[in-house]
Amino acid sequence: MDRMTTSPLSAQFLAQADLFLRALHDWEQQLASLSWQNLAGPARDGQVVVFSVDMINGFCHEGALSSPRVKGIIPAVVDVFEGAYEAGVRQFILAQDAHTPDATEFAQFPPHCIRETSEADNIPELARLPFADLYTTVQKNSLSGFHGTGLDSWLEEQRDLQAAIIVGDCTDLCIYQMAMHLKLHANAHNLPLRVIVPANAVQTYDTPVAAAQQLGILPHDGDVLNLIFLYHMALNGIEVVRNIQR
Repeated sequence: MDRMTTSPLSAQFLAQADLFLRALHDWEQQLASLSWQNLAGPARDGQVVVFSVDMINGFCHEGALSSPRVKGIIPAVVDVFEGAYEAGVRQFILAQDAHTPDATEFAQFPPHCIRETSEADNIPELARLPFADLYTTVQKNSLSGFHGTGLDSWLEEQRDLQAAIIVGDCTDLCIYQMAMHLKLHANAHNLPLRVIVPANAVQTYDTPVAAAQQLGILPHDGDVLNLIFLYHMALNGIEVVRNIQR
């Protein structure tokens, strides 16, 4: 009896889910590009900031949570940094995991990016840029770049900020937390801040269902969750663009 009751509902749910995912795919395919020329004026006036989230060795090059998907966005992230600098941006904030050895987060994720280890270091591709002396590194012990970091105090002082560009990983975790915090703060104070996420410069990890079942952990479809969270940010007024062209 239970099976007869639930099967039609399940079939309807799957059909609706398929239709929605197709709509999301179409939305992603139609994302527009942005030009640095569009941001050049505010950039020269010191009103644009670039946030890099967790572009560190422990998510790109080594360790339990390093991901080829995240490593794959390094060229796009570097391009954002170089394009921003050429446009006049001089504020680069790097919000990066630097966990304590006993971090509570390790109940959900394997130990990673412990402070003062190579995993917590900037990726060399960013560290060797000629304007790396402009970076402000903010160490975080959670998914949020604002909790327990002092960034909230910084944000309260940025009433003239016009645009915040966010790159890095993971789209559905730290990127989402960063973008939503900035957008909600702007909304609460009626500030005209543009929160911009270039889709080609953010990414998340992938744990297929079969692999997750073998490991006894929750699955994490990188393609689906990356797309859904980009879309959800757009629903909340965050500008999700295909890329930022130089």
